[in-house]
Amino acid sequence: QVQLVESGGGLVQAGGSLRLSCAASGRTFSRYAMGWFRQAPGKEREFGAAITQSGRYTYYADSVKGRFTISRDNAKNTVYLQMNSLKPEDTAVYYCAADADYSGSYYLNNAYDYWGQGTQVTVSS
Repeated sequence: QVQLVESGGGLVQAGGSLRLSCAASGRTFSRYAMGWFRQAPGKEREFGAAITQSGRYTYYADSVKGRFTISRDNAKNTVYLQMNSLKPEDTAVYYCAADADYSGSYYLNNAYDYWGQGTQVTVSS
C-alpha cells in the first residue's frame, strides 16, 4: 500500500499563492499517476489536476487552468500543486491521490487507489 501525506495548506488572501506538497511512501512512486482533488464544505469532491507517471503530461480542471500547476519529483517521492492567483472559491480541503493501476481516468475519484488525509486551504477576500 501507499501512504500519502499532504502539507502546505493555510490561510491566504485572494490573489496570493500557496504550494501544496504530497509525500508518498514506497519504492514505486514513479509507477503511479497522481492527482489533486478538492472538497469545499457542502460540496462533492472535485478534480483539480493530474500528472502522468513520468510527469510528461498534465491535466487540469477548467476552474484552475492557468492558475494551478501540478508537478512531481520522482526522486523525492513527492507531487506538488503550485496555486497562484487564489480566489475565495478555491477554499477547500485539498487531497492528493495515487492511481496504482494506470486507469487513465485522471478526472474521476474512483480511478485512484490511495488518498492522503487532506490539507485545508482558505482564501479570504
